[in-house]
Amino acid sequence: MSEKRKYKKRYCKYCEAKVDFMDYKDVANLRFSLSERYKIMPRRLTGNCKRHQDMISTVIKRARAAAFVPYVVTRKKVVTNPFENLK
Repeated sequence: MSEKRKYKKRYCKYCEAKVDFMDYKDVANLRFSLSERYKIMPRRLTGNCKRHQDMISTVIKRARAAAFVPYVVTRKKVVTNPFENLK
């Protein structure tokens, strides 16, 4: 038999909040799905379901195209708190 999980099961916070639409201009909500180098976080780390993870990736790609979120952050310019000016 397989072993029991040794970690807490993650849940989709977007399903819990019943989110049907995400806006690419709302960068403050995207920060939970981006790493410190502005990479899209995977489902296994965020706990999102497939449907909402696909929505998030589409929204982040649109925000990058509209220059709300940068494409690349170099290793020398890694920001410790990238969304501190949004508060």
